[in-house]
This record gives sequence, structure tokens and C-alpha cells, in this order.
Amino acid sequence: MTVRDIAFWARSARADARLNRLRRAHGDASAFDQLYADTEDPYGAELSQYRYQRRKYASLLSLLPRQSYRNALDIGCGLGTFTRMLAPFTEHILGTDISAEAIQQARKRSAAHPNITYSQRDVLEDSSADARFDLIVLADTLYYIVPLTDARLKSIAGTLALKLAPGGLLLVVNHFFFGIDAPSRATREIHNAFRWAPGLEQVAEHRRAFFLATLLRSSRAE
Repeated sequence: MTVRDIAFWARSARADARLNRLRRAHGDASAFDQLYADTEDPYGAELSQYRYQRRKYASLLSLLPRQSYRNALDIGCGLGTFTRMLAPFTEHILGTDISAEAIQQARKRSAAHPNITYSQRDVLEDSSADARFDLIVLADTLYYIVPLTDARLKSIAGTLALKLAPGGLLLVVNHFFFGIDAPSRATREIHNAFRWAPGLEQVAEHRRAFFLATLLRSSRAE
């Protein structure tokens, strides 16, 4: 880990601390809106002085089968950084976030990508399966759900399983540090819930610095 990486984590921690204060005062969506409105790229995903997030996204891309995905979904897309990295491998990709401000900024940054659509919505609350996706990415999102109970986690896993096309892939990613710390234990519980969810089967699991990525496939028939 370099000094710049440490600075990146410090920036992210400050952003999360401010977000928590805003959530207590204004609620979830409004808190994210204010955070993105007041701070340019609050989590440093695209700032040139930080390399960690770009390296992480490149690593995530390498974990996916190199194929063309007809219809993809990036949940909690923020400014759309990873959405744009996925775009060359998809016919169409939908990026969603509960923050209208983040979505507005993502649209501006993605003007050169006609196969990307953004929508301000909470996909995790939508149990409909009108659209089926060949690829769903759920990265660095679930730990913002408070409280994330076992029942809520099982409901989310079931919802996303229904949104996958038969044989479709789901990539779940969360912070993972030393394995024995509280955040890492929470990540393990999250990933286990998806591994055991009806309609999903684990394809691979990858531990990297400092995240855990689990790739799952829909086991549902047509």
C-alpha cells in the first residue's frame, strides 16, 4: 500500500463519516445527493492522484468471462466509473443509484457511451422481473444498507436472482481486509447469503487487496 492509497482510504472514510451525519439529518437519498453535490467525486474513483479504485475496477473486469453481454445492470453505480468500463463488453448497460445527483453527474460523464442508460431508483427494493439481465454487478453497495438484517439480505439475494436471465452472472463485491475484523466478517456473511440463495450457484470466489469478489450464475431454467 502506497502513501496515495492511504490518502484514498482517508478520503473515503471522511466521505462515509459525512454521509452518516447527513443520513441522520436527511435520510438516505437526500444524504447521498448532498454528498455528491458538495464534493467532487467524494470517493475519489476518478481523481488522478488515486490509483486504488481504478486498479480495483480493472481487477474486477479481469474476473468476468470475456464475452459480450446483451443486457447488464450496475447497481449503486455512483458516478458511473465502472459502468463505463463495462460498456465495451455490453450491448446495453443500465446504471442505477438512489442518488439523483450522482445519476445526473454520471449521465454527463457518460455522454460518449450511447449504450449506457442511467436511472435513479432502488433496484434492490424492486422485486419485479420484467427485465432480465445477462450480467448484474453489485459492488460496494450493501454495507450502506442499515440495518442489513439476515431477512433483508436474503430478500435482496432472491430479488437479484429473479432479475438474472437463465445462465446470467452476478458479481458481488465488498471490502475485505484481514478476515478477522468486523467489516470482513460482515462481508463474509453477505457473500455466504448469496452463495446459499435459491436460484444462484457460485462460479468463483476471489480475494484481493482489499476486497472479496464472488461470481455467481443463475441456476434457473427458462
